[in-house]
Amino acid sequence: MNKNDLIKMARNPNFISGIYNYCDRWCERCPFTSRCLQYAMEQEEQIDPEARDITNEAFWEKLHEIFQQTLEMIQEFAEEQGIDLESLDLKESEKEEERQRKRAESHKLSRAATHYSKMVETWLKSEKPLFREKEAELNEKISWGLDASQQNAEAASIVDAVEIIRWYQHQIYVKLMRGLMGAKEDKIAEDDFPKDSDGSVKVALIGIDRSITAWGILREHFPEKTDDILTILLHLDRLRRAAEKEFPNARAFVRPGFDTIPS
Repeated sequence: MNKNDLIKMARNPNFISGIYNYCDRWCERCPFTSRCLQYAMEQEEQIDPEARDITNEAFWEKLHEIFQQTLEMIQEFAEEQGIDLESLDLKESEKEEERQRKRAESHKLSRAATHYSKMVETWLKSEKPLFREKEAELNEKISWGLDASQQNAEAASIVDAVEIIRWYQHQIYVKLMRGLMGAKEDKIAEDDFPKDSDGSVKVALIGIDRSITAWGILREHFPEKTDDILTILLHLDRLRRAAEKEFPNARAFVRPGFDTIPS
């Protein structure tokens, strides 16, 4: 895709402006892929399968091509705005960004999110035999002549729950970190102006909500693990409450597309 094609695609009125800024990047389960510029661009690049393979030289050649096109766009924008790219001093901004990152990493929200991701990893690894036993149990029921559709539905429910937990396991931390790092700058913005930090935290909260639901589903399928799962759920719910307290306007943040157009 050349620069002109990219600009033409970006001007397509069917695309929802900025929808990809506050999404969870789970395109396979998104109802708005047909209206997302980012997704359309990624699909465009899939014309050449080799360009998607990180072990193939074609992939890196494609990245270099995109890099050059992006540099051209930056240069054109800078010239239009009268910006001297050579004169920008980034040292101080880099130092401030590093200070913000360290503050965010030490915040109770990021620490709690990190702990949650470790809890997920520990539980799923330790319970691998549990899933194997469930698989054998369901297959055995099918061999007995029991309703296969019911057994398959139970298996699909477990798989879906694990996929949801895995998808948001680390993303909750990433989105909370982005919210924490941007919160200071957002305080300077006007009170009635939507804050990017709230948008990021809203995505984290949605991930927490969906993870809580997924853990609830696993508890139903594995009642013998109720105590262990409840321990994780309690931690996750405390994280949810703490995030809502720290960012009281996050839930009300209106994300383009997701919160403005029925799916």
